[in-house]
Amino acid sequence: MLIEKTLAELEIGHYIVDILQQQRNIQLSHPCYVESAQTIAVLHNKGIQSVMIDTSRTRSVDQSDESTPNNSAPQQIEAGFIKRMGKASRIFKESKQLQKKIFEDAQSGRELDLAPVIEATNAVIDEIFNNSDALASVINIRKKDLYLLEHSVAVSVLISIFAKYLKLERDVIHQLAIGAFLHDVGKIMVPDAILNKPGKLTDNEFTIMKTHVNHSIHVIENTPSITKLSLEVAALHHEKLDGTGYPYRVKGEKISQYGRMIAICDIFDALTANRVYKDGYAHIKAFNILRHMANDGHLDSQLVDQFIKCMGVYPVGTLVELHSNQLAIVESSNPADPINPKVRPFYSVEQHMYRPSTAVDLSDGEDYIIKGVRPDDFELDMEQVIEYLIKQG
Repeated sequence: MLIEKTLAELEIGHYIVDILQQQRNIQLSHPCYVESAQTIAVLHNKGIQSVMIDTSRTRSVDQSDESTPNNSAPQQIEAGFIKRMGKASRIFKESKQLQKKIFEDAQSGRELDLAPVIEATNAVIDEIFNNSDALASVINIRKKDLYLLEHSVAVSVLISIFAKYLKLERDVIHQLAIGAFLHDVGKIMVPDAILNKPGKLTDNEFTIMKTHVNHSIHVIENTPSITKLSLEVAALHHEKLDGTGYPYRVKGEKISQYGRMIAICDIFDALTANRVYKDGYAHIKAFNILRHMANDGHLDSQLVDQFIKCMGVYPVGTLVELHSNQLAIVESSNPADPINPKVRPFYSVEQHMYRPSTAVDLSDGEDYIIKGVRPDDFELDMEQVIEYLIKQG
């Protein structure tokens, strides 16, 4: 059977018979098998987006591997982290779909069903307790036009990672995750013209925007089986220690540790996420803004410092440029040497193409980070980066 496959769906052993969607005008000289991840990388670098395969000729991975001469086989990549990213990516996408239904239910005045939220946040926490690095990577895959859906999922992931770092009990972490997952549901009640306005809001528009917290509280309060803690963190996410926050202008010690935590996670994600009308800040700049806000009395300074330590100087999932003229994704932090994390190079800056490679521990001293970068700096799409890395595994 002949069927179309995107590069993200293409697997080793598939038999390509034609090129379908592409950015150039490349002709396939002859049908061929996908022998390795390098084959997919080459197609990606040529601007090819989808191909036609003949499923009747698909070979198993073992057969494909055996047919590839040892002297031409690409360097194998450690699969553990990449496989975890694949699983984390699925969790994130499923959570976004659930978030969409939650917004639709809230907009229609329907009572929220908490059961799937409990299940989704449990999956997130399970993954974090197994290894938080993969989910931390995946929340950097953001579509500019899906900020409303992705923000709440990302904040739920961030507060779960932060709470685990602070060694809070799992049950508490789960309640925090649920509250964060639902904290912005009231935004669906705010007019689109205000919610997605690219410029600064007028005083009247900002007054309307702030009502989203009241709407969220109302929806969450009327959700069966919701806990007081989940409601608490959702209600407090825009309050500030100096009493200038909203909606209740809660001040100082009246803001619980959990309320202070979600405020940090909410602001950090809002600062770093790309939106239709603006690009997000680099993580280092976002950290500096959080520190300034703590110095101004808006955020808890001790928790801000702990959050930055939790995320790392170069947070897992961010991109860095190496001295070796490669781009790499930060795979794991190195607490003993924060400026030299473990990274996975994947892109040649000189050749402008994806390249398979193995993970590198920069503390070994053979290479080092020049600077943190954004995918847009090199005209890369973070989702395609992750898809490429997953294919490597």
